[in-house]
Amino acid sequence: MAVPKQKRSRSRTHLKRVRMYSPIKVAVSTCPNCGEPKQPHRVCLHCG
Repeated sequence: MAVPKQKRSRSRTHLKRVRMYSPIKVAVSTCPNCGEPKQPHRVCLHCG
């Protein structure tokens, strides 16, 4: 049976949890027509 060689410190455990449960960051650019923020390579939700 697999057993860890050393104990994981509390800070390493917390860092892993932060990475697992942190929200996914989305890239944002501005629409050239209306200037509203939008995701790149997507249709603008404001002006269509």
